[in-house]
Amino acid sequence: MNTQTLWHAMEQNTVNAILADSTAKYGDRPLLDFQGEIHSYGEIDQLSTRLAAGLRNLGVAQGETLVSMLDNNLDAVLTWFALGKLGAINVPTNTAFKGEFLRHQISDAGATIVIAEEDYAERVVAIADQLPQLKTLVCRGRPPQAAEVHFDIVPLDDLRIDAEGFEPVAVKPSDLSMLIYTSGTTGPSKGCMISHNFVCNLARQSRYCNQYTERDVAWTALPLFHLNAVSLILGIASVGAKVAIYPRFSLSGFWPDIERSGATLANLLGSMAPLIANMPDTEEAKRCFGQLHTVVTAPFPDDLKEKWRTRYGAKTMGAPGYGLTEACMVVYGRVGDPKAPPGSSGHRQDDYEVMIVDDNDNEVPPGTAGEIVVRPRSQDVMFQGYWNRPADTLKVMRNMWFHTGDIGKFDEQGYFYFLDRKKDYLRRRGENISSFEMEKTFGAHPAISDVAVHAVFSPMGEDDVKVTAVLRDGAVLSEEELCRWCLDKVPYFAVPRYIEFRKDLPRNPTGKVLKYQLRDEGCTAATWDREKADFEMKKR
Repeated sequence: MNTQTLWHAMEQNTVNAILADSTAKYGDRPLLDFQGEIHSYGEIDQLSTRLAAGLRNLGVAQGETLVSMLDNNLDAVLTWFALGKLGAINVPTNTAFKGEFLRHQISDAGATIVIAEEDYAERVVAIADQLPQLKTLVCRGRPPQAAEVHFDIVPLDDLRIDAEGFEPVAVKPSDLSMLIYTSGTTGPSKGCMISHNFVCNLARQSRYCNQYTERDVAWTALPLFHLNAVSLILGIASVGAKVAIYPRFSLSGFWPDIERSGATLANLLGSMAPLIANMPDTEEAKRCFGQLHTVVTAPFPDDLKEKWRTRYGAKTMGAPGYGLTEACMVVYGRVGDPKAPPGSSGHRQDDYEVMIVDDNDNEVPPGTAGEIVVRPRSQDVMFQGYWNRPADTLKVMRNMWFHTGDIGKFDEQGYFYFLDRKKDYLRRRGENISSFEMEKTFGAHPAISDVAVHAVFSPMGEDDVKVTAVLRDGAVLSEEELCRWCLDKVPYFAVPRYIEFRKDLPRNPTGKVLKYQLRDEGCTAATWDREKADFEMKKR
């Protein structure tokens, strides 16, 4: 790893220090662009200090948690920086949460103060009787007209006070900056304790992978309650460049804002890249040909890269690496690495030890799939455990290695390949089947808009394979036709026994498909069974 052009992984840092250093170097330069509302480094520093002073008057102290439920706007960034200056812990919450999902995170975090948009504040009021510890609801916008609640409701604007004489709290790299909650697909979501240096390390990795320069404008529509967007801001700030933050992803709004902002790098997620690649031609897209030199998303298959290259003139494209909330990116590489084989996601670097193991924690040889385990080579580059859940932390730290619950492999050259979630990996007739690879295959059918591949209990032992799919509007396809279509595209042992078409797939509030629910439901009255349909299939 070339560590001469970025912070070294062994070097400790804090969010506060990076903001202070960047402000001193680049004070008048623009840092954040919200659809033309532009704020310089110096403004962000000053405004976050004013908010920190107001929060201190409200009673926020070092080491305390505060839940923020904010859209992609200036206040979401200011809240994070302000809490850092107080040594407090930001708990950014998914803005889709309501009811029990919201109650759980506020209560589990032990937060006595919540900052929320006016619409989301109504959701907090709706569960007021289930939040006995809550003392203050800070509302961005018009406060809700609540009947009777046991906590104070304060306008956020009242906290933007004169900060003369304010001194930030001294924080250490090991001090907590954030609690980021896991998705909770198999149980209650858990708060990952994220230190200042963890966030700085992720920003360091982002900078290494994307090679930002001070001339860059990075564009993102990813929500600011995700570590991805937060690390992008910090990585860009370290080189004096600018971030254009869009409220939420919009296909029709993408190219107009790319053109307006002068973006040179787009940070995308999931289905965004293929949707943009296949959208109708627009005048803005034509005028922006070649403007985006780098496009980052995962996965990014070669055929999709070719579309971006020929339609939009992108030069550097790829997935920077593999990571998870508990451990930043544990393998990564330069985006657009010409040596990287198709489907790979970087390689081992200086900051982590990474190993692929079998069920007994024995390392497996290159080319063999197994569970990904990891441990740090330096301090505070991984999470500090699950908030108030030491038993859950111990479960994943077996044999002094963090067990990711994911399946992957390294090739002979040391390149890494993500294969599947361990609990989503299927085993049928003695063969392992990756649901990830299966979903890529079935998702390529022109009639399918969404798909989940999962196990169904088999009385024969191991698993039977089921495809649960959503058809595109107006598409006509039978289960038998889909099964016949896949015969030349998947191994014989992976051909699904069961297929079911639905109007949509069950998801949690972060958008992840609830495969455990599909597994539990098994075969429904609407499920097609290949064996009962006398479908003929030859092993080949």
